[in-house]
Amino acid sequence: MESLLIHGGNKLTGEVRISGAKNAALPILTAALLSAEPLQLANVPHLKDISTMLALLGHMGVRVTLDDQNRVTLCGESIPNKDAPYEMVKTMRAAILVLGPTLARFGEARVSMPGGCAIGSRPVDLHIKGLQAMGAEIHIEHGYIHARAKRLKGAHIAMDMVTVTGTENLMMAASLADGTTVLANAAREPEIVDLANCLIAMGAKIEGAGSGVITIHGVPALHGAQHSVMPDRIETGTFLVAAAMTGGRIRATHAQPDTLVSVMGKLADAGAHVTSGEDWIEVESDGVLNAVDVRTAPHPAFPTDMQAQFMALNCVASGVASITETIFENRFMHVQELRRLGANIEVTGHTALVRGVPRLDGATVMATDLRASACLVLAGLVAAGETTIERIYHLDRGYERIEEKLTQLGARIQRVH
Repeated sequence: MESLLIHGGNKLTGEVRISGAKNAALPILTAALLSAEPLQLANVPHLKDISTMLALLGHMGVRVTLDDQNRVTLCGESIPNKDAPYEMVKTMRAAILVLGPTLARFGEARVSMPGGCAIGSRPVDLHIKGLQAMGAEIHIEHGYIHARAKRLKGAHIAMDMVTVTGTENLMMAASLADGTTVLANAAREPEIVDLANCLIAMGAKIEGAGSGVITIHGVPALHGAQHSVMPDRIETGTFLVAAAMTGGRIRATHAQPDTLVSVMGKLADAGAHVTSGEDWIEVESDGVLNAVDVRTAPHPAFPTDMQAQFMALNCVASGVASITETIFENRFMHVQELRRLGANIEVTGHTALVRGVPRLDGATVMATDLRASACLVLAGLVAAGETTIERIYHLDRGYERIEEKLTQLGARIQRVH
C-alpha cells in the first residue's frame, strides 16, 4: 500500500501545467463506441480512472493505441462484447457511460451497476428513464442493466434532477437516435460542452450544450474525428488553493479560466490576489486568509469537487465559515481526518461550521475519497511537522503526478511504499 509523506511549512511558488480533465476525458473516451472510424484524442490525463476506462473499452473490442504525448486513438469498428462486467466497473461510476452509446449503435448493452467513491447516492435511474423514453426495453437483473432497442427514437426528456453523467449518456445515445431529442433540466458543466464539441466533430448535430436545454438531432452514423480534452478545472482549483494556503504564488498554465469563475471569486474573498489570462490563472497570497462561506450547487455555482479543498483553506483562515454541501449527502468524510490534524469543525446535517485555528499539526490520516485526498494534501502542506496520508489510490484516480508537480513548486512531499 502506498502513502504520501509531507513535511509542511514550505511556500509554493512557480508554474504548474494543468492536465486534461478526468471528468471530460471519461465520457469522451466512450464516444468511440458511437463510430466505426478512429477517434483521436489529445491531452488525455494519465490516471487510474482513465486506465480503467481504456481497459473496459478494450474488453468490449475497441482498439486502443497510446503514445507518450498523452494522445489516445480508439477504433470501435468491431465491438464483439457489448457488456461491462462488474469486475471492471466496481471502482468507477463513469463506466455507466458505455450504456448509451453501445445501445444506440448496436441495439443492445449489458452494464453492471457502477461503483466509485463512497460520497453518497448517485442513482442511475435517470439514465434508465431517459433511455426508456427513447424506446429502450430495460431490465435490471443480478446487478446488471440489460438494455435493448432496434433503434432509439427521439424524445422530450425532462430530468427530475440535474445529472452530469445522465446528461452525457443521453446526449450520446440521442446522437444516433431516429429524430430529435430534447434534454430539459440538463447539466451545464463545462465537461458537457467538451463532450458535445467532440460529438459535433464526429458529425453529431447538437445545440444548447452548456445550457439547461440541449437539443440533439439524431443522425444515421458518426465518423472519426480529432479532439483535445479540456483542462482539468478541479486540478487547477486545487493548485490555486495550495498557493493561497501556503502564502506562495502559483501560475497554473494550460488552464481554462472561464470554467473557474466561482472558485476564483472565493479565493479573492479569502484575501488572495487572483489574476488570469487566456489560458492561465495566477494566485498570490501572504498566507493570511479570511474565512469564506461555501455552498455547493450545479454549475455555474460553486463546484462540489472543490468543497473539500476550501474546507482545508478555512481550517487555517481567520474567522468562522459555513460550508454547505447540496450535491452529495455523504461528502464530509474528510472532516474527521482534518480534526486529527487539529482542525475545529462541527457538522450539522449538510453544513459544516469551520473555525480557523492558528496552525495544524502533522499526523497520520486516511483518504476516504478522491477530493478528500486533495483536501488532506493541502492541509499537510501547511501543517507543522510530518503528515502521512494513507489510501492514496483515491488520489491517483483524479490527479496526475500530483507529488511531482508539488515538488516542482517547492513542496516537501514523497510517495512511500
